[in-house]
Amino acid sequence: METRSLPDLARVQRRTVAVLGSGTALSGLGVTIGITLGGLLARDVAGSDSASGLGQTAGVLGAAVLAVPLARISDRSGRRAGLAAGFAVAVVGAVVTVVAAALSSLPLLMAGLFAFGAATACGLQARYAAADLAAPERRGRDLSLVVWATTIGSVLGPNLAGPGADLGVRLGLPSLGGGFALSAAVFLLVAALFLGLLRPDPLLLARRLRDGDGPAPTRPPRATRTALTAVWASPGGRLGLTAVVVSHAVMVGVMVMTPVHMGHAGGHEGTTLRLIGLVISVHVAGMYLFSPLVGWLADRLGRRAVVALAAVLLLAAAALSGTAGPEDAGQLGAGLFLLGLGWSCGLVAGSTLVTESVGPQLRPTAQGGADLLMGLGAALAGVVGGPLLTLGGFGLVSGVSAALVVPLVVVWVLGRAPGGSAAPVVAPQQDQRQQQADRDADLQHRVEG
Repeated sequence: METRSLPDLARVQRRTVAVLGSGTALSGLGVTIGITLGGLLARDVAGSDSASGLGQTAGVLGAAVLAVPLARISDRSGRRAGLAAGFAVAVVGAVVTVVAAALSSLPLLMAGLFAFGAATACGLQARYAAADLAAPERRGRDLSLVVWATTIGSVLGPNLAGPGADLGVRLGLPSLGGGFALSAAVFLLVAALFLGLLRPDPLLLARRLRDGDGPAPTRPPRATRTALTAVWASPGGRLGLTAVVVSHAVMVGVMVMTPVHMGHAGGHEGTTLRLIGLVISVHVAGMYLFSPLVGWLADRLGRRAVVALAAVLLLAAAALSGTAGPEDAGQLGAGLFLLGLGWSCGLVAGSTLVTESVGPQLRPTAQGGADLLMGLGAALAGVVGGPLLTLGGFGLVSGVSAALVVPLVVVWVLGRAPGGSAAPVVAPQQDQRQQQADRDADLQHRVEG
């Protein structure tokens, strides 16, 4: 057998992170076009502000529900197959959304946006793929680098809402449908990128290095429930799962109603769309731009500390955004920047905790289950956003979103209580070095064996 050294494994990990980062950078462009336009398109098709939350909710719900079958594909056939399949579904969703805009059909629009959510599910699962081969002391940073890569496309994406509208008009479509045509082309490119370049598959290689060439373990019945139970059984997993669910729900609850809130400011439609795009771009920058720093902090200071920072930032964001009027683009931009930064802290630290709470065989299923729960929480936040906006304005939307942080605070405090945590969430640095030495020795034996 050909001998491969540990530096080869490090090179594979660097290549994996680079490919994942490139794909998520492109996909972020397509996804954020949908975030910017989905609620506005649903409002126009339905003719009601109350229905505006349905568009974003359909996309969020699609991301949640589709996370589980996509995780199962990854579990059986590897990350490459799961990610490529998800983006193929997203292409179909974007095309259906364009057709729905042309026909002004709300049911068809909901179906299209639901399938469009597969792109979000893939973007989230790509961060886990970056952790498959990562060393323990670098797991948070490698995961966060893929999250950060989304910045490139995500900041640009909302600002393409205006050009996308012009494209839609040239194609004879409703203006808001043009952006989704751009998204379809981007998702098709990303699917091809992962199929062609994500080799070797990081999950399959990690399993082979750990378990050799023996038969794959049988999948237990109710595997998602079994995996989530295993995550919840550990204090770190419990905190991580709560962090990702709460952070995502609060972020979506405030973010999806912001374009509709700003739409009440009046003025020229093109100017309003550009201001909305600018505010969403600032929000997306908060979500992704500082994620490498967040990952470094999670590795150095501990996951718990970064989760606590997430809770503080989410509360501050809700207070700042909720007191801004539709015309206060500066204050809304600042509030949504903090909202994105809080989401980043919760997602990076929480995802790392979920990954560390189970072994490689359970990880794809546990990660898919975690994304299902965070998506369902966000979908619920999105679906009530429209009625809350109609009932009490944007302040009520932000206040209810802030209340969702309470469960995270409770789980965090209970984890610090005597008996609440049998072991530290992050091992001391010296223990981590010993763990890595043991891991390297085991991998060397398996690779050379």
